[in-house]
Amino acid sequence: MLVSLAYLGVTNAFALLRLLPRSDRDKDAEILALRHQIAVLQRQIGAQHVRFNQADRALLAALLHPLPRPTLRGLRLLVRPDKILKWHRDIVARRHAAVSRPRRRGRPRTLRSIRALVLRLAKENSSWGYRRVHGELLVLGVKVALSTVWEILVRRDVALCK
Repeated sequence: MLVSLAYLGVTNAFALLRLLPRSDRDKDAEILALRHQIAVLQRQIGAQHVRFNQADRALLAALLHPLPRPTLRGLRLLVRPDKILKWHRDIVARRHAAVSRPRRRGRPRTLRSIRALVLRLAKENSSWGYRRVHGELLVLGVKVALSTVWEILVRRDVALCK
């Protein structure tokens, strides 16, 4: 998709360069011809939907998003202006989701200092079980789940008293 979007961007940039030396009258004539072609296409397809690929959607959304809604509604397009604005919202949402997605999957690891404290408490107080160790951690102000304390002790093969 990225390659086709880049291709569309480059071809449109060259098309813009081609338009620069033209007069306004020539540009207006081309716009009228393109509008007429769109009207013919809309008559031919009737109720069928035109399918745009992802790169076409991104390009149309980028080009037409800055226009105010009344101007957008006045344009002759193959899709409704609200659909183009929805495409733009989807692109922004997808980008935001990609940026805010955590880099690592699953639960975050328990801090090394908390693991060391759990193991130290269990070693120094061998008669305590994981529930007592968890209670002492809470008294010390360390918030950790009971199951996390149990997993830390089981992974290190510390003998547990219930």
